[in-house]
Amino acid sequence: MKKARWIYKIVFLIGSYTILSANLLQTAINHAKPYSTIHLSKGIYKGNIFINKPITIIGKDSKTIITGNKKATVITIKSPDVTLKNLTITGSGKRRDAFDSAIKATNSNGLKIEHCTIKNSLYGIYISMSNNCTIKNNHISSIYEKIPLRGDGLRFWYSSHNIIKNNIFYKVRDVGLTRSNFNIIENNRFISGNFGTYIEFSTNNIIKNNLYKYNSISIMLISAKNVKIVSNKTLGSKGVVGIGMFVKEGNHLLFKNNIIKFNAEGFFIDNRNISKDIQRTIIDNDISYNMTAFHFHTIVSNNIIEHNNIFNNLFVINKDFKRHKDKNNIIEYNYWGNYAGFDKNNDNIGDTPYVVYQYADKLWDYNPHIKFFFGSVVMSLANFLCKVAPFTEPIVLLTDKKPLVKKVSLPKN
Repeated sequence: MKKARWIYKIVFLIGSYTILSANLLQTAINHAKPYSTIHLSKGIYKGNIFINKPITIIGKDSKTIITGNKKATVITIKSPDVTLKNLTITGSGKRRDAFDSAIKATNSNGLKIEHCTIKNSLYGIYISMSNNCTIKNNHISSIYEKIPLRGDGLRFWYSSHNIIKNNIFYKVRDVGLTRSNFNIIENNRFISGNFGTYIEFSTNNIIKNNLYKYNSISIMLISAKNVKIVSNKTLGSKGVVGIGMFVKEGNHLLFKNNIIKFNAEGFFIDNRNISKDIQRTIIDNDISYNMTAFHFHTIVSNNIIEHNNIFNNLFVINKDFKRHKDKNNIIEYNYWGNYAGFDKNNDNIGDTPYVVYQYADKLWDYNPHIKFFFGSVVMSLANFLCKVAPFTEPIVLLTDKKPLVKKVSLPKN
């Protein structure tokens, strides 16, 4: 039998936009029965409030504001089954060591935060050791304009089976999951942040149908396992090292049907030489108009790269170290915009493999000081002469044995 739900209403007759003391809202929470609902009319309610019982707080609209005193956290939750809806939450403190936040929740299974505006707070939502939470239809921004001084828009620690959906994260630092498994990040917009989404030491997470624009790194995976990155758009990552997809180690990662455009680097992959088995599957993606399509920090290995459209990138692939051999790759059936082969039998498969060689450009790939001369007349001429009459054997970076002559028809996302 479900627990009875009580309705606890707060109605103010002294005006629709009045500043109210913190004690009144906290007193209402203290006296409300578990699983009751508090309806807030328009007004400014002073924090900092503490919730230690299952309860629902619903504001009338975005003019229902809970504001902190610019110290500590505005709303602290230590209870399961809490719902916050239709609220504007603002005014946290600035202490990073205390993770001052608009909302901070611990051991709060079943937490729901929906249709809220969170602004002018260091951290937006900070959640730890809480499962089956829903963060949906919120607009979240941080306290500072400069990225290093911002807090995370949303951070999960040791929290699993959560849904992050239909949110806008604007000018926050990061949105991150650490040691958090089986979460879904779907239909969100990540605009002008540092790491749009990062996942570390976590398994079985899904990132799908999100838009990333003007972040330093759109999606960052560190020692993550069994992650599906599907149907996202990563556009215009900022800065000279702006990256669409950053991968450090991890295994069984699926990148499918993503649009990766206008970045300094489409993929940056750092993989240990001792890694075994196929680690990354990159299929059905549009990887175009980047400075570099694929940047491998060490070894080009353990990749399935198939049925992608890879074109109009300044460089197809860069690799930082030449001493590691490439191995265990399946690379075929991709469309390469600069493929110069023929297709005599019209089966859309090139008659000769597509091979990426490294000529004089290995000089600036392996020696960062020489990158200063990248694009100069001397280096361009040296690279051209090495291709026409190589005095050393060029390095093979990548081979597609079955390149496509025409673009892949990718699924619509």
